[in-house]
Amino acid sequence: MSAAPSHAPVAVDLLCITAHPDDVEISMGGTVLHHVANGHTVGLVELTAGELGTRGSAALRAQEAEAARRVLGAAFRYQLGLPDGFFRPDRDALLAVVAAIRRHRPRVLLTNAVQDRHPDHGRAASLVAEAAFLSGLRRVELSGADADLPVWRPNTVLHTVQDRWIEPDLVVDITPYWEKKLEALRCFGSQFHDPKSTEPVSPISTPEFMPFLEGRMREFGRYLNVAYAEGYTVVRALGIDDLTALR
Repeated sequence: MSAAPSHAPVAVDLLCITAHPDDVEISMGGTVLHHVANGHTVGLVELTAGELGTRGSAALRAQEAEAARRVLGAAFRYQLGLPDGFFRPDRDALLAVVAAIRRHRPRVLLTNAVQDRHPDHGRAASLVAEAAFLSGLRRVELSGADADLPVWRPNTVLHTVQDRWIEPDLVVDITPYWEKKLEALRCFGSQFHDPKSTEPVSPISTPEFMPFLEGRMREFGRYLNVAYAEGYTVVRALGIDDLTALR
């Protein structure tokens, strides 16, 4: 399903590494669209195929994810094959993420919320943040096709805000991209409300989820006096070059 082979060393400005297909579209899709529109390159990597999801299947979600990638304009999208629901920050999982970071050399790394309703989100946040640090250590060695990748540490790791409320440290205005974000979300038809579906109901497939999501984005927008925004938290203080650029 990837637009580029998973082993291809394609450098991007922003790399999103999240637990499941659709995590990006729900929580950071507008941010991706904003940066692509402004000439930045973005790549998408999922830890798992979302194979334990209540609705759909791993194969169907892969097709949906590729359709969403095209809407978002991301350079590539692929999955690392970690087990949905059961991945842990062990050596193999960490090295798989280190390889992705070194392969794509992002300036900014975006990942899941530090804590959330779905336990995979918090685990992914911790795993990706730890791997971002390890990726910059020259004595952390990879094997196989990734053995010669140079060390790399992103400048910034940002954690999104997903299902559970977390006070954001920064917000990104996504107002011009709201409708396009919804278009990307609609690519995941198996996951969201469909009155014709006979599959079990999940927390994101209720009729109330999309209004909830819009309310969250509007709430973040209030920080900037705009219609819609997406929120992020940081682990370390961020630096800027020009205070007058702050909104």
